[in-house]
Amino acid sequence: MPATVLVTWATRYGSTEEVAHAVADELLNQRFTVNAQPMTGVKTLERYDAVVLGFALYMGHIHKDVRPFLLSHRDELTRRPVALFTLGPMHAEEKEFVEARRELTKELAKFPWLSPVAQQVFGGKFDPEKLGLPFSLFPILRKMPASDARDWPSIHTWATNLAGIFQPTMAH
Repeated sequence: MPATVLVTWATRYGSTEEVAHAVADELLNQRFTVNAQPMTGVKTLERYDAVVLGFALYMGHIHKDVRPFLLSHRDELTRRPVALFTLGPMHAEEKEFVEARRELTKELAKFPWLSPVAQQVFGGKFDPEKLGLPFSLFPILRKMPASDARDWPSIHTWATNLAGIFQPTMAH
């Protein structure tokens, strides 16, 4: 019987969800049973052998739905392999990735019990037309050009590699 993986995400504008579905598709290709749904819809992790969490970093902070998810599923998350990805940098510039990794480390330090077996920062997508409050109040953000720094080949490779990471940890 194939291992069952939950791919769950928190997103404001849909970009993280698109990446989560790409990760789910790769895991399906690796013969896992996969359920993909937003964090707000997850009631229990009981039937899952592994979990992939996806969320965005907004101005150095994790999406608002991540904290309640992590806290409400703390015990379950400590008993199964967890991988996570985050979207952050709006440009494919190394300095933005360095900063996003630093911000992610700072945010994850608030959950010292969480020990991801894999984690990755991917570029994000920015569309000034989709800005909501409070971000739409910042003229500088409204004037920024749209960008999409998601590196789809890297996303697919990372997701494919999860199969090898999950399998040994689930065999025990």
